[in-house]
Amino acid sequence: MTPSRKQRLFLVLFLVTGVIASVTFALKAFQNNMLFFFSPSQVYAGEAPESRVFRLGGMVVEESIKREAGSLTVSFIVTDYANSIPVLYTGVLPDLFAEGQGVVARGQLSDDLFIAAEVLAKHDENYMPPEVAEALRISREAQK
Repeated sequence: MTPSRKQRLFLVLFLVTGVIASVTFALKAFQNNMLFFFSPSQVYAGEAPESRVFRLGGMVVEESIKREAGSLTVSFIVTDYANSIPVLYTGVLPDLFAEGQGVVARGQLSDDLFIAAEVLAKHDENYMPPEVAEALRISREAQK
């Protein structure tokens, strides 16, 4: 094998190894940053990760919103009509957040309490995130 062929072979092997390493790192980063959506029933079934951030979606239970006096801390209950999970959130809630409305909260599970870092409410009367609508539909069908 001539020296120029060896150089080209090493260059090609180096480039292929670099591309494989780059793709591997990109896929790992993507996997670590993905936020999964779970309904309260899926959380109770143990499908939600205990040590990772995920999204919890459902409907805010009527008369469940409790605000701490002199604080931005709010607690409420999210349900999919089969199971319910209490949520604790500290911060400013969206204007459209209300009882009986759809909500998606991003946060982490701590024992039986969901600690939310962000709360999103639907943006008009006709919209509900597709994942929330599907989870509610499945939950209602399971009750029948």
